[in-house]
Amino acid sequence: MLLLTAPAAFADTDGPPAEQEVTDFFFAGVIRFDDDPLPGVVVSIEGAGFEAETATDDAGRWTLYVPEKGEYTLTVDESTLPEGVIVEGDSASQDVEFGLSNRVVINLFLGEGVRETTSFVNQFVERLINGINFGLLLALAAIGVSLIFGTMNLTNFAHAEMVTFGAVMAVVFGITLAVPMWLTIPLVVVCGAVFGYLMDVGLWKPLRKRGMGIIPLMIVSIGFSFALRYVFLFFFGGGTVQLPNAGAPKITLWGPIRLSIIDIMSMSISVVVLIAVALWLLHTRTGKATRAISDNPTLAAASGINVDRVIRIVWILAAALAALGGILWAYFRPGVRWDMGVHILLLIFAAVCLGGLGTAFGALIGAIIVGILVEVSTLWLPSDLKYVGALAILILVLLFRPQGILGRKERIG
Repeated sequence: MLLLTAPAAFADTDGPPAEQEVTDFFFAGVIRFDDDPLPGVVVSIEGAGFEAETATDDAGRWTLYVPEKGEYTLTVDESTLPEGVIVEGDSASQDVEFGLSNRVVINLFLGEGVRETTSFVNQFVERLINGINFGLLLALAAIGVSLIFGTMNLTNFAHAEMVTFGAVMAVVFGITLAVPMWLTIPLVVVCGAVFGYLMDVGLWKPLRKRGMGIIPLMIVSIGFSFALRYVFLFFFGGGTVQLPNAGAPKITLWGPIRLSIIDIMSMSISVVVLIAVALWLLHTRTGKATRAISDNPTLAAASGINVDRVIRIVWILAAALAALGGILWAYFRPGVRWDMGVHILLLIFAAVCLGGLGTAFGALIGAIIVGILVEVSTLWLPSDLKYVGALAILILVLLFRPQGILGRKERIG
């Protein structure tokens, strides 16, 4: 037997790992081999639409917090064990679940041996697919940021909260009101569009009419971001809520490619919406006017384009895309939190800068690149540092092409 749940096996730790959110429910244990504690062994948990990992301390102790009771899969990264040592049994993973208490204490039994591991190529392909999935949902938010910058020259820090708004509304409709998710998604997109309209009418248009400069507008967006974030905290609380079917099992499509139904739907929705936005920009009068304002707002206004009307449409579109991105981000993370949007804000900005400021198609390309880099980098970097790799690549690219992939040099400076 691979595990025991005897409370006597648990030794209190000095505190939770800094990267974990403390909850009332947790798994814990001590990993030893030949009565010696093993520090630095990576242990991960996955299930109920949630995943996290930690490493054992100098005494071999580990603790993993989860948002709720449920069935989970516990995995020991055997590459972090001493050479020739494996977890006894057929696999380094095992199913674990809660009993009557809020904690489960697990004893892992180790032995000598060698276990076959997944090949590097298979791991690369799996992370590549995850990166494309992440990049597509990132693009939904990045395109909105790019369009707002192109038409208003504003770096909108409140865009993170527009993403969170979509996820929170998904909880309201999908969980609180028990609306089916196939109907919840369009309802949330509509709510996001209304939210964008109200923001422009109530805040951004009055500030534009006052002739407020770019720097003050950016500061207002930062303040607005903090205000929205703590409004979400006040009404939503500080916990994590899982959307329906967030823990859908993955199925093997071909070789190392394993996706859940949620992953497939997420990627499909993202592709369809992104194609629709591209067609709107290329083939509609408003889309062409948006691109004209991004290229030269003064000339666009002189040619008879209603700049205020176009900017309002951009805010509506950007907020709707951000709300949709919020739902997909809640499934990818997984879970809905009051501050979830700010976790990807820098990646959104990185995608926009990498693709080229003010260019929607550049934001799309930049988001795909950033998403792939974030996920593939976990082959070499700890998961806690995966965002750092993408930002480092961004810096390197901008050193050689400051205007971004599709940006124009005349925009810089």
